[in-house]
This record gives sequence, structure tokens and C-alpha cells, in this order.
Amino acid sequence: MRPLELFCFCPRCSRPIEPGGNPLHCRVCHLTYFFNPTVAAAAFVFDAQGRVILIRRDKEPKKGLYTIPGGFLDICETAEAGLARELREEVGLEIDEIRYLCSEPNEYQFKDVTYPVCDLVFTARAMFPDEAAALDGAEDFQWASVAEIDPATLAFPSVRKGLEVLKSRLTI
Repeated sequence: MRPLELFCFCPRCSRPIEPGGNPLHCRVCHLTYFFNPTVAAAAFVFDAQGRVILIRRDKEPKKGLYTIPGGFLDICETAEAGLARELREEVGLEIDEIRYLCSEPNEYQFKDVTYPVCDLVFTARAMFPDEAAALDGAEDFQWASVAEIDPATLAFPSVRKGLEVLKSRLTI
């Protein structure tokens, strides 16, 4: 179920409303609420040998598959700040040289809700790659060359798209 399908009553006046509309509009109190995607940031983080770090997911959705470190942005957080925070939380790395790569729509299934997401994909450099560790949400990690990453092992379509874009830019 998508978030906009969850609302059957107005959050302000509690009157029944027609679910599924975007924006949600209450005909009684005239509340208008827009449903927008949540935003996530992730990065292909390089070490000095030109390899990127991949984490094996320790949680659903897609437990056991690989992805790049990243996660949802907090309210009032920039994409770059959220990305840096997620890298510290998931693999204990500090990053710099953050560069935008692409964006891609995604869906994130959590419990009974399918969240629409706009994934912002970046590249970055690990300042101290030897400090990498499997932390929050990561079963383990590995460093791999971009050429040896098998897209079929990646958890999310948005990360596979990011890998395509990255490979196209590396061959130019």
C-alpha cells in the first residue's frame, strides 16, 4: 500500500475522504496535503586504488544483496550532509569530493507500506578507507572495482542505474 492510499480520514477534522488523491483534499475543512516522495542519498565511494565500497544488506528489504552506502535524508538536512551521516552510520567512513551522479525513482517496501523514493546518487572519496567497518544495516562489506560489480547482485534498480551512469562516465 502506498502512503496516499492509507488516508481515509482527514488528519485535521477526521471526516471521511476519498483515499488515493494527490493532493489529499478535505471537502469539509479544506485541508490540502501533497504527497511527495521521500528523498535518499547514496554514493559510490572510492578508495585510493579506484575501488568502491559495497555493503551486503543486513535488513529487509533485499536482505543479503549488495548496495552502496546511503539512506533517507532527515528533515532540514542537505543531501550531502545526509550522505556523510549515512556513510558514518553504515560503514564508519568520512568522505569528501562528493559529486552528484544521477537521480532515479525507487520504491522502498517497509512492512505494509511501499514508499515512493527519489534516490540521489553521488560519487565520493573515502578519506580513510582502512577504517571501513560493517555497522548499521550492513552484514559485511567489500571493496570492488567498478568493472567487476555484477548489477544482478545489487538490491535496488536505482543503484543499478547509478552503476550504468558511472560506467558510462568512466569510459569517456
